[in-house]
Amino acid sequence: MWWSWVLALFVVLYARPGIACTDLTEAPNSRWRTMVDEGVFWLVTPCGQRFFSLGINAMEGGEPSRLDKGRLAYHWGTFYPDLDAWGQLARERVLSWGFNTAGGWSLHPIMLQLPVMPYLELGRGSRFHWFDPLHPATGERMRELARQLVVPYKGNPFRIGYFTDNEVGWWNGPLFTYYLKQPATNYTKQHLIAFLRNHYRDDWERFTRDFVPNPGVSSFQQLLHNTGVYPLLRPGSEGIQVIRQWTQVIAGHYYRLAHDALREADPDALILGDRLPIYYDPIAVQAMLPYVDVVSANYNVDSPDGWLARYFFDGLRRLAGDKPLLISEWFFAANENRSGNRNNGHLMTVETQDERLRGAQVAAERFAREPQVVGMHWFQYQDHPHGGRGDGEDYNFGLVDIHDQPYEKLVEMFSRVNPRLAHLHQQSRPAPLHSPDAPYEIPRAAIEVRDRSLAEWPKEQALIAPLMAPEPEIPFGDLYVAWDPEGLHLAAIAMDYYDPDLLAYDGEFPLGEAFRIDWGVDAGAGPQRFALYIIPPKLSTDRINTTMRALLCRMQAGACEAVPMAVATYFGSEQPRITVELFLPWQAVGIAEPLVQGEVRMMLAATAWHRSRWMSWNGLPPKEAMEDPMTWRVMNLAGR
Repeated sequence: MWWSWVLALFVVLYARPGIACTDLTEAPNSRWRTMVDEGVFWLVTPCGQRFFSLGINAMEGGEPSRLDKGRLAYHWGTFYPDLDAWGQLARERVLSWGFNTAGGWSLHPIMLQLPVMPYLELGRGSRFHWFDPLHPATGERMRELARQLVVPYKGNPFRIGYFTDNEVGWWNGPLFTYYLKQPATNYTKQHLIAFLRNHYRDDWERFTRDFVPNPGVSSFQQLLHNTGVYPLLRPGSEGIQVIRQWTQVIAGHYYRLAHDALREADPDALILGDRLPIYYDPIAVQAMLPYVDVVSANYNVDSPDGWLARYFFDGLRRLAGDKPLLISEWFFAANENRSGNRNNGHLMTVETQDERLRGAQVAAERFAREPQVVGMHWFQYQDHPHGGRGDGEDYNFGLVDIHDQPYEKLVEMFSRVNPRLAHLHQQSRPAPLHSPDAPYEIPRAAIEVRDRSLAEWPKEQALIAPLMAPEPEIPFGDLYVAWDPEGLHLAAIAMDYYDPDLLAYDGEFPLGEAFRIDWGVDAGAGPQRFALYIIPPKLSTDRINTTMRALLCRMQAGACEAVPMAVATYFGSEQPRITVELFLPWQAVGIAEPLVQGEVRMMLAATAWHRSRWMSWNGLPPKEAMEDPMTWRVMNLAGR
């Protein structure tokens, strides 16, 4: 029976001395909480048990019909007499595979009898997002909606907590420009104009140093009454910092209203946040922290071998402090699949099901070894329909295909690995930082710079750590360096958001506004300075041309010179993840023959779009970090 699977998993993985019960159906109340034990974070059930949440998203039975809008889709009614029968077998399956939670977009816990984290769409349903969030009635709408949405779950001990929304994003540029385009009657626009007047001390000329106003707009009052257009960010200005401050205003207001609404509606439930979208803006996370119990983030694994970029979790740990983290969505897809999924975007995709299970196993174990992570939820139970879902996304994400057949090797792997993840988690500790006094070594590696993958990189050894950013900022990427007899290799995994509609420019994109990595190298022939720019396209009106490109420059007196024989490959998602790798031949740093021994002086730094923030290896601003080669790090060539 289903309850025997639940009881077995709870007893094996989570039992603690002195617990109140061993079965949630016997729980004395419905209150879930979090705890920290020897630096390791956990969820705690109403029975008092530690709980590491291994979830599956979208356990809801699939699409409304087998043939949905002309696409062959997974539909429970094709395979089972009723939804209850589907729910019983799905529950038995996922428990046998070692999962213990129904994630977002899943059926009611009465049907699944699994701990569940419902997704409410509270902000969108109450017209907070992209309407008029600062309207006086928004808070009451959200409270009323919360009271309605929690009714099926309130008081049920299987209900862990609520996701308020999904992938809101808190994109800086659009949050700023969207509300400036609204009519003067929009309360949020009124607040934004007041915010700008206060920031610029009611001085329009100061405002225009940061922004290029529309023709005919020459005052804050005219800006208020100007509908449908907005001022653009002036190249070289500091206006992006004003935009970020406005993001903090809107995000803080959202999290406060959502917190108050849910605390009133269901005080025993955990507030799980809005599932950050494989990217986070530290401004929004800081605004969130007073109002959530758990920081939830979706995650796109960074390499086919299951590598997780360290900066992502190091940054969240620094921001979140005593708040646990939940990976609310992760996945692997394979081009070899039985549903005919095309895997038509930038999300993690490998060629075969064998590669899929290998990468997923490594990633699952890495997630479990993050001490602040209290669980991770696979997206999703079934594959997308043949031909893609309604929004065009078409991926082999499922544990089962659209014919209700499990991917046998994948689920067998989870059935072996999942039961030991709680033990791995119990032993987890933050990754040690590199001691400033310890020698640095560059690993030797055979790297193909054009293969659009970091799988062959020895990433643990090649990682440049720690990178430093000025308080209260955090590093926004990882940098990796390796070598071979032909030259040096550099890779970056980073996150930053670029709004293609924000900047005022004509012609070539201003390099001073680009995402930039500075690389200083002295291999014995004198210091050489390079800059790797990520250049966005100038979008046409049909917005088809969206491919960013990498531009490598040798920096000479501030000018960009080409670097013969160097190769730079950009292959990140267009927004908001950045992945790039670079090959730099020894000749580019003044070495005529292949270098096979010795040491290299090196410095690295990075600057985000519009100079919004920076990070560097020595904690100095990028320009200063590059100036004095005697302050660059000495690195030995390892593995000769």
